[in-house]
Amino acid sequence: MNETTKSIRSARFAIRAKTQVEPQIAVILGSGLGPLADKVEVDAILPYSEIPGIAQSTVHGHAGRLIVGSLAGKDVIFMQGRLHYYEGHPMSDVIFPTRVMHALGAKTLIVTNAAGGLNPDFTPGDLMLITDHINMMGNNALIGPNDESLGPRFPDMTDTYTPELRQLVLQRADEEGIALQQGVYAAWSGPTFETPAERRFLRLIGGDAVGMSTVPEATAARHMGMSVLGFSVITNVATGLADQPADDHLEVLAVAEVAGRRLARLLDRVIASMP
Repeated sequence: MNETTKSIRSARFAIRAKTQVEPQIAVILGSGLGPLADKVEVDAILPYSEIPGIAQSTVHGHAGRLIVGSLAGKDVIFMQGRLHYYEGHPMSDVIFPTRVMHALGAKTLIVTNAAGGLNPDFTPGDLMLITDHINMMGNNALIGPNDESLGPRFPDMTDTYTPELRQLVLQRADEEGIALQQGVYAAWSGPTFETPAERRFLRLIGGDAVGMSTVPEATAARHMGMSVLGFSVITNVATGLADQPADDHLEVLAVAEVAGRRLARLLDRVIASMP
């Protein structure tokens, strides 16, 4: 047993000491989206400081705790506040909670984020269903020795965001009357917002939204054979054009909180419909 596997088992043991819920679905909440966990019927709340191996989140808008319970008839685990590469965490730390949630039983990962709209047809407050991603973080979450017990050395990334689950989302969004964009998420390392030239470049290579997260966790989930759904809340214009307003993190959080209410309603329906 290698050190990664030992660390995962240690974290799993610490969580099992607090709750016997075996989550089917793991949800990672992005900036300003913490209130999405308010719908959970809580069995246990575990600050990251109580779980060995999980680093502390240092970003405003990320509470830094796991919430275990049930939602829409399914056992769930919510990561209320993620870890970011730009905080100085190694990629192994960024993806460690995803590894642990999988070890607890989660077979599906739902990952959310606040993102800038590269696509000029997007406006702040839009919800985007992620169809694919572009990794521009300058690193890959799987670099280093591979643990074959977790997944293969060279995982296929063709359908990282599970097509069947995306179709389910589109059906439920239509039934709820929730407008939903679809597009490609471009991951940027941060912590600076992108320059106008960088944003025009990201749009040129196929990006519809840009943010500083999500890709590491989605990559780790795919490596372990999990199904993956991804959502971006478009919080600011990021076209890189001359009329683009300056970026403000507090405004990002405010827009994410408002749009997050629609995302919460949609996720409630989607999770209820999952097998």
